[in-house]
Amino acid sequence: MAIVQTPCTSFKQELAQGVHNFSAVGGDTFKLALYTSAATLGATTTVYTSSGEVSTSGTNYPLGGITLTNVGVATSGVIAYLSFVSPAVFTGVTLTCRGALIYNSSKSNKAVCVLDFGDDISALGQNLSVVFPPVNLTSAIIRIN
Repeated sequence: MAIVQTPCTSFKQELAQGVHNFSAVGGDTFKLALYTSAATLGATTTVYTSSGEVSTSGTNYPLGGITLTNVGVATSGVIAYLSFVSPAVFTGVTLTCRGALIYNSSKSNKAVCVLDFGDDISALGQNLSVVFPPVNLTSAIIRIN
């Protein structure tokens, strides 16, 4: 089992088909779900799955993760980039996770990208924050060029 950080291949195709709307106002709803090291997520992930997702039993973690807030789409030169309000905070959770999946809950839970945290991260009854990189053309979480 492995978590490989990457944009999902299906997401790239769906962008060309006009499926996803990242507008800050009136855009789709995107979510961030957390996964254990037992999950298998990568380029071939097409939709949100609960397989390998962190446990919801007694953890204060909501099944399917939390809703992200779009910051909109910007461009610079030939690059379009977008992200979400940072940090995304899971409040008062008790869990261990290895990675995450950003997905579009407005569009049949279609997968956007997989995040690999590089190691297990644990929280014991505390807030767990996922910090997105700065929103600019060289480091935004999603860049298209």
